[in-house]
Parts: sequence; C-alpha cells; structure tokens
Amino acid sequence: CSSDLMLGNTLVTKQTGPKGAKVERLFVTEAIPNIKRELYVALVLDRKSASPIFIASQEGGMGIEELAHSQPDKIKKLQVNVHNGVDEAAAIKFAEELGFQDARAESVAGVLKNLYNLAKSKDCTMVEINPMVELEDGTVLCIDAKLSFDDNAQFRQDDVWQEKDEASEDAKELAAEKAGLGAYISLDGNVGCMVNGAGLAMATMDVISKYGGTPANFLDVGGSAKAEQIVKAFEIITSDKNVKCIFVNIFGGIMKCDVIAAGVIEAVQHLGDKLKVPIVVRLKGTNEQEGKALLEKSGLRVYPAEHIDDAAKKAVELTKAGHN
Repeated sequence: CSSDLMLGNTLVTKQTGPKGAKVERLFVTEAIPNIKRELYVALVLDRKSASPIFIASQEGGMGIEELAHSQPDKIKKLQVNVHNGVDEAAAIKFAEELGFQDARAESVAGVLKNLYNLAKSKDCTMVEINPMVELEDGTVLCIDAKLSFDDNAQFRQDDVWQEKDEASEDAKELAAEKAGLGAYISLDGNVGCMVNGAGLAMATMDVISKYGGTPANFLDVGGSAKAEQIVKAFEIITSDKNVKCIFVNIFGGIMKCDVIAAGVIEAVQHLGDKLKVPIVVRLKGTNEQEGKALLEKSGLRVYPAEHIDDAAKKAVELTKAGHN
C-alpha cells in the first residue's frame, strides 16, 4: 500500500530542505481522469506595482521559476486593482491568452474571480494552483493548491490558524513565534545570533561568514522586546546543540540597549550552568552607555565589542577555540 510507504517516513522536498520532514498525515483525494492539459495559475502580491497580480502559464506541473528563466514569454500576467477587484473583460482576455475560448474563457474568468475573493477574504499573500487542468470535456478544475497567509492577520483568521500543523514546524521557530519574538529561522551553523532588525540580522550573518564562521540562526527580536523575551531568545538559541558562541548585535532605536543588557544578564542568571557557550555583545544607539554599564557591573563573562567586524571576529574565534 502506498500509504504505508509514506506514513512515518521522511519526505524531502525543496520546501522541507535536505533534512526533510516526517509524514504524519496524508490527504487523499480522487484521481482525475481525462486531463487534456495542465496549467499553472497563481495570485501573488507584486511589490513593483503594489497590487495583487495573477501569474499564469500553459506549462503547468513544472517549476515556474525555471520557466521564467528559460522561457519568460510563456508567462502571462494580469494586474488586479484592489479597489475594483478582478475586471470581467480583462479576466476573459487573460483566459484567452491561456488558450481558452468562448464559454470556457468565461468559466476560467469566474475561477480567477473566486481565487481573488478567497485571497482577499482570508488574507492570503499567495494562492498557487499547480496544476489547473482542462479536461477533455472542457471542464476546468483546480486539482492542487498552496496558500500562504499574512501572519499579521492571525487575529482575524482564527479558522485558518486552527488548521496549522505544529508537528510539522521547527520546534525552535515555533517557540520564538509563541514568545512574540520578531522572527526566527534555524540554520546549520554554530554561531548563534540575536539581533534587532532584519537588515542588521542579514548583515550580521554576512560578516560572520566573512570571517570564516557559519550562523546557526536568523533571529530578529524586533523593536519592542522585553527582558523576559530576551531570556526566551537565549533559551531557544542554546537549545541548538551546534551553537558554540552567541553573538548579540543590537542597534538601539526603539529597542533600547539597556533593555537588551538587562535581558542578557537575566538570561545568563536564569540558564546558570546550562549556558556553556561564550557571549559576544555589541551595543550601539539608544541607552548604549547604560547598557554597557549594566553588563560591566554584572560581573558576567561577556565579551564586549565596539565594531561589528571586531564582534564577528571574536565570535568566530571563540567558536573555533572549541568553547562548549
């Protein structure tokens, strides 16, 4: 039985990464016979035009990224005005560009409207249909779909979030989400990172790599983290056994350096003997001197740094020295 070969085993795809994910549940649907052709249709948010846009191709069932690179002329686009929704005439013309005619083009236009209304009502950032199929009798069906949702809309989309399968989530990423931290993404390195701001987080990972290290995570604590959230961030980072050093890199603006310093101190005290890795701290910006004074007064073994390059070098040096 095919289900026996899948359930309980590890599935490796582009979405799961090389480690894969354990198959806990299966979704079984009916087989669709008499398929004449397959198409790709997706509704995404286009930053350039600041509007939703349909992207479609008659080359369904294959990677759209590969097609966009090799045969960009095969991809058709339809921009949607958020104030007016999907225009009927434009949708029919779009369907005709995909090879549908007359009543079938009108049917596809109706599907496009339904997809847009679904995305709007459920706060989707993407609705991808791959493939949309046309049967021999002209029937159009969406037989596989992937939807992404705006995390900021969780408060009004309870029914969507209730379907979330936490078993398939990375445990550390899930813990960060529940703690209200800005963003956490697990990586394969050994230098733990705690930074405020996505841009600075990216720069921090780049400079760690520049000096021969590898970041263990992307962690943006956001601009309003409290001391207890910093403690939780340390718990999450140190739960990764590959982490050999923690690099705290904060540019104080809304996020004040003394709050970060207090959180670092509380985290070290809270973790006690469980914290077996060195900590490099760079504080710049609002309440910088107050933060540095707190760390110095604490008497904790924290390695301070003024410049991001010096901090990264020290973190990589401590990691390679084999502190554990």
